Amino acid sequence: MTTTSWSPEHVAAVQRRTVGVLSSAQVIGGLGAGAALSIGALLVKEVSGSAAVAGLATTMLTLGAAVLALPLAGLASVRGRRTSLATGWLVAAIGAVVVVAGAVADSTWILLAGLFVVGANSATNFQSRYAATDLAEPMHVGRALSLVVWSTTIGSVIGPNLTGLGAQAAGALGIPDLAGPFVFAAVGFALTAILMAVALTPDPLHVAKEIRPAADGPRPRSRMSDAWPLLRSNAAARTGVVTVAGAHALMVAVMAMTPVHMEDHGSSLTIIGLTISLHIAGMFALAPVMGLLTDRWGRGRTIILGQATLLLAALVAGTAGESEPQMMVGLVLLGLGWSASTIAGSSLVAQSVLPASRPAVQGASDLLMSLAGAFGGLLAGVVVNVWGFGPLNVVAAFLTVPAIRMVVARRHRIIGAGRLGR
Repeated sequence: MTTTSWSPEHVAAVQRRTVGVLSSAQVIGGLGAGAALSIGALLVKEVSGSAAVAGLATTMLTLGAAVLALPLAGLASVRGRRTSLATGWLVAAIGAVVVVAGAVADSTWILLAGLFVVGANSATNFQSRYAATDLAEPMHVGRALSLVVWSTTIGSVIGPNLTGLGAQAAGALGIPDLAGPFVFAAVGFALTAILMAVALTPDPLHVAKEIRPAADGPRPRSRMSDAWPLLRSNAAARTGVVTVAGAHALMVAVMAMTPVHMEDHGSSLTIIGLTISLHIAGMFALAPVMGLLTDRWGRGRTIILGQATLLLAALVAGTAGESEPQMMVGLVLLGLGWSASTIAGSSLVAQSVLPASRPAVQGASDLLMSLAGAFGGLLAGVVVNVWGFGPLNVVAAFLTVPAIRMVVARRHRIIGAGRLGR
């Protein structure tokens, strides 16, 4: 279809369809994501017999997301969002099957390898939020992005509470109880891959490239290697990337060891699952509010709000001790701080880069975000093993410093970051 064929009404209809399809996919895929987050560390601890090794569960999930971010972004640049997202969900489904195989074989290495591949779920999830902004009007970028983030709430909150049902399914299949939720994850990821392949058409990124060409005329196809020079020259996009990466590292560091910390203090699997569910609800349930703040109040202010909330979360969770209610409050605040920081930072990235270069920059952002998360998970296991859960929160709190400094130093540039290519 030629550029002149896209009327504003047709583009708006495609955008509504895109957000609807992406949101539906997040509900289904979120079931698997919630299961992986809440049970992964416990499954690794059960198989390995080590709390320190348990921290590698989240590390492998986030490292897998990092490694797969650029290939999936490159696929989006060449083939579009539809092919890239469908492929990512399918790879995650294969990873969940490998996790189950590792649990059955009682092999820590197979288990960790499976979790690494399951990380494709996160990489695909991250790309989905950007896909929602491809055709969004500049003043509605935060809203579009946040609606897809919000839709993850349903599946992700239910997922951690499927431990009981997962154990029943595991019993029927003759596999370890903690592997049961990953059976649900494999099914959920596979169904989401099918939905992407069938329903995400026309491809929003292809349409965006047609209707929003570069202001100075046609440009050659953007390469993934173009991301780094763009980030060096684009202060707004760079600030958004640092914000997202720092918030993710802090969130993963604290969240990764929360189930192990609570189990060591006698909390039941039900309470642990509820705590993680509340945390995930904090991450996603108020996403539309964070999107509204981002669009109306400003990206810089919303980033600062998110960082302040993360600091408060570290204080509350780090001093919770054996108090389950306080730990729940801390984990909810952790989710809310992540939500504000991620939505505002991602909106800053999406709105400050032209469509042709967007997959490359967003892929680099997702790579750095996931590497930061992997670092946070690795840091968590080491710090908790040596000093404990409270000191972990103190160390994690320092991860807010870079984003706060960049926002304060560049607040005027960020306010004007709505102009593409700035």
